[in-house]
Amino acid sequence: MQLFYTPELTPETKNYTFPKEESRHIVRVLRKKEDDILHVTNGKGYIFAAQITIADQKNCMVEVISFEFQKQKNYKLHLAVAPTKMNDRYEWFLEKATEIGIDTITPIICDHSERKVIKAERFEKIIQSATKQSLSAYFPKLKPAISFSNFISTHKDEQLFIAHCEEDQKQSLKQTLQTQKDVTILIGPEGDFSTKEIELALAHNYIPVTLGDTRLRTETAAIVACHSVAFLHQE
Repeated sequence: MQLFYTPELTPETKNYTFPKEESRHIVRVLRKKEDDILHVTNGKGYIFAAQITIADQKNCMVEVISFEFQKQKNYKLHLAVAPTKMNDRYEWFLEKATEIGIDTITPIICDHSERKVIKAERFEKIIQSATKQSLSAYFPKLKPAISFSNFISTHKDEQLFIAHCEEDQKQSLKQTLQTQKDVTILIGPEGDFSTKEIELALAHNYIPVTLGDTRLRTETAAIVACHSVAFLHQE
């Protein structure tokens, strides 16, 4: 099944016209014709079956004939990850984390961050593409970039973890995580979190955890964290 995306669809929608770019892709590239059925998500839990009524590459029109609601997971995962020096590595993380199953992503700017500006529009497109690829009805939320200190002082969650590389008493995420509870995990930049940042996180009740026995790149650590949480919730 191929999944299309449009946030405007609701259970009350009867007819819809795709924008020009998407219409061109449907009609000219995919060669869809009138009466063909498309599957469309609004990124908010619904997947719609829509029949093409007018196969025009500028204004492809469909009639919504049915829809179903995809139940959400019994937990939410929020990863706050520092942007990587090489932008393509962060994009790789976004793609894979979306496929695995993540709910919220926040780029955090840290003391050792070498990249402090992100391409939010491009990141959103990568997330959309990965969501459609994985046939998920829920789009992860990409939050605006924020400084580490501001994130720590304003963000609250049921479970708060920080993964860092300093020699310290750290617990295994596997042993510490409680299932069916919302969780936030902090992942630092290439130079790791500063000592000051780690102390600030601990003062705000973040639990220091390890993600394994080897030192991981930022994007690898984020994927390991994402997969570990998803795996521990599998029945």
